Amino acid sequence: MNQNLPVWRRVGIDLRLLLMCVLLAALGIGFHILSGGVFLSPENLYNVAQQTAVVGIVATVMVLIIVARHIDLSVGSVMGFVGVLIAYLQYTSGWSWPTACLAGLAVALLVSIYQGWLTAVLGVPSFVVTLGGLMSFRGAAFLVADGKTQPVNDEFFQRLGGGYDGGIGTTWTWVLAVFVAAVLAVRMVQRRRARQRHGMPVEALWLELALLAAPIVVVFAFAWVMNSYRIPSKDEAQGLPIPVLIWGVVAVVLSFIVHRTRFGRYVFAMGGNPDAAALVGIPVKRVTLMLFALLAVLVTVAAIVSIARLNAGTNSLGTGMELYVIAAAVIGGTALAGGSGSIFGSVLGALIMQSLDSGMLLLDVPIGRRMVIIGQVLIAAVVFDVLYRRKFGEN
Repeated sequence: MNQNLPVWRRVGIDLRLLLMCVLLAALGIGFHILSGGVFLSPENLYNVAQQTAVVGIVATVMVLIIVARHIDLSVGSVMGFVGVLIAYLQYTSGWSWPTACLAGLAVALLVSIYQGWLTAVLGVPSFVVTLGGLMSFRGAAFLVADGKTQPVNDEFFQRLGGGYDGGIGTTWTWVLAVFVAAVLAVRMVQRRRARQRHGMPVEALWLELALLAAPIVVVFAFAWVMNSYRIPSKDEAQGLPIPVLIWGVVAVVLSFIVHRTRFGRYVFAMGGNPDAAALVGIPVKRVTLMLFALLAVLVTVAAIVSIARLNAGTNSLGTGMELYVIAAAVIGGTALAGGSGSIFGSVLGALIMQSLDSGMLLLDVPIGRRMVIIGQVLIAAVVFDVLYRRKFGEN
């Protein structure tokens, strides 16, 4: 470890993500003041967390798509198509929800593998392929149910979207918070011991403990907020919403894939230099197809959470979601040029996008102005990314 490096680099802090955390906190405080103390209330934060989950789930895999130098503009339309299909099979055809979800997953896989094949094998730019999919699968969502809303009535399925019975309760929320804190502590100890075992210099123990305390405080604060919201007609607080739990599991699994599997290393190698990756034996076409298949799985999960939350599959489901998903990935530090990105960054990006949208909605900002502001935020994020990489010599 180079002791001449700044402290934040030696301890592995991503300055860009730290700035995103500061921005998120500033947004929360600013909107809380402007809304008269409403934005940071437990009820609003509970709703914001639920609303962010769908975008956050898809954004985690969109990071990998962009890292590999591709893009998918059709995720919102495919999610709408799959969601309406799942709801249609349950309501109109009388299928059980697990069978309907499996059918939706199969269709999503066919769609993504078709688009991935055009991109990986035929070499058609993913931008063009998925731009066509953006229109085609939005039309398919209308054709499935002839433009009619398809309600879903299964109580267990509805819980997957949050809502009245969609929290895990206070006890399990605290148990989960303690578990996450314990995992963070164990990882810190393991990293420190690994450095010492290999004769590498380590930072002062107080500094590492301070860095450990910060995320643990955030975890327990989040658990406390979720446990502070109670629906008036219920005796117990909601606890962590199930959609947020699903989002957290997805983020952890994707982080494991990125950091601990050959597939994750291949994706980043392809994004860094596709020609070099092919020359060293990385199966670029196969990995691209696997990447699009992974996208199909998470789009299906997002569709399930979305229709469960709305209690219905509608033709407008997922409209415009591609903007929020791509913006969440880019704001979180994913380079549009490929080769660089993080799952945790997508989580922060999704929270920033939803906080911005929800805050403006609370302040009764007209839809036109909200769209202008969100679009400019995306541009600002790309400009910041370019300037940051130029400043610190990253590529």
